[in-house]
Amino acid sequence: MNRLLSAAVTGLLLLDPGGPRGDGFQDGRTAGVRLENSKIVITGNGAKGGKGDGYQLKRPCWYEPGPDAAEMFKTQEDVRAYWFRMNPNGTEERFQAFLKQFKDKIGQPGRWWTPAYNEADARGRACWGGLDQFVWVPPGTTPPAGITLAELVEIARAALTVPEPQVKLNPDAKSYVNLPTWVWLGGVGTPTRSVTASIPGVMSATVTASLQDIKIDAGTSSDRAEVREDCGTSGRPYQKGGEFTCGVRYLRASVDQPREVYVLTVTTVWPVEVEDDVVPFAYDPVEVGATRDVPVGEVQSTVRRR
Repeated sequence: MNRLLSAAVTGLLLLDPGGPRGDGFQDGRTAGVRLENSKIVITGNGAKGGKGDGYQLKRPCWYEPGPDAAEMFKTQEDVRAYWFRMNPNGTEERFQAFLKQFKDKIGQPGRWWTPAYNEADARGRACWGGLDQFVWVPPGTTPPAGITLAELVEIARAALTVPEPQVKLNPDAKSYVNLPTWVWLGGVGTPTRSVTASIPGVMSATVTASLQDIKIDAGTSSDRAEVREDCGTSGRPYQKGGEFTCGVRYLRASVDQPREVYVLTVTTVWPVEVEDDVVPFAYDPVEVGATRDVPVGEVQSTVRRR
């Protein structure tokens, strides 16, 4: 069979992925998930609107369960005009020979599997091009390179994003030596983010990330800053008279630093779990950080003699 022609014809079948697709890819990252020619549906509040951590799928292409024999035959039969346009020297005899491979499967148990790939991976399109454009698979079996439940979990994990933290400080504009700088987060929203990747009617997998903790980097060495990280899940907003447990006490002014500021970084920590333990995966937490410039001055006192 002419591989280029079969790919072009089958491509008509695959233009509609069968449902809305999530997009966990982040600009400036080298990983994520952007499904092409796929029937996988990605849903959940963690599928978009946040920031990913660059998690990368181990395999950038795969086969997915596709149409049964009768549906596939009808689909390919309906592209007659396109077939002849793509094959100007084609004859009715050659077209019927092309259809025969699909017609012969009608009434047999099983279905056609078709290839899909992760467009967010630079290897994805080439990997997809190396797969057959349709593979007949008996019921209850998975072809080599066929998608598995474990890989569906991986896709959900790669699509997972969490809110990018907004660092709140008190004092906000400028701090001073030995003055506690309280730290907390804004814009976190729901502290649980989940993504479900599913092939409707076939299988489904969900991963969930829950905000557990934050980490503070003062942007300088310990001899210049004291960090306190009893912060709970999202820091401690300033309270007059409250105990200072989350933030930084700078011990030296920032006048000798680049741009005369310390660059404080707050990183949110989101442990990840696979719902119902459908596969025994243990993922590292998603960690996403944000920075704030902190200018630190020094209070000058003047002693007057009487």
